[in-house]
Amino acid sequence: MNELAKKFFNDGRSFDLEGLKACMVRAYEYIDGVEDILYSLKQNNYEVHAFTNYPVWYQLVEEKLKLSKYLSWTFCSCTVGKRKPSPDFYLHAVDHLNVDPASCIFIDDRMTNIEAALSVGMVGLQFKNAEVLKKDLCSLGVEFAPVHEAN
Repeated sequence: MNELAKKFFNDGRSFDLEGLKACMVRAYEYIDGVEDILYSLKQNNYEVHAFTNYPVWYQLVEEKLKLSKYLSWTFCSCTVGKRKPSPDFYLHAVDHLNVDPASCIFIDDRMTNIEAALSVGMVGLQFKNAEVLKKDLCSLGVEFAPVHEAN
């Protein structure tokens, strides 16, 4: 994270890194309904992976939300060296998982990233909100476990 901190501002100015990190951690929270979806997918043994362009700061997200309870941080651009929407990033994921692209459901809020997933044969869903996502996943045959308490 120190390397990213050095490059945080183009002009290299100094800043309170610990204060920035604390502020960022305070701001992270689950989007309404998303933790329930993740919990349910985990209960039904679906394999879920992060596929993100986020820099090493993703560790702050993990620190706050404990997303690794539900998913693996397998495909982070800062560790893989590829970025969405490069088709190479999607192909790397399929290769790494040793799966048919058509068996992967890629979810993103940006249409350009979904189009890239579709171009390599993945199924793509645009995230709008948790309710729409759950309906979209159900229409693809994804089964949801009853949600008791995600935490």
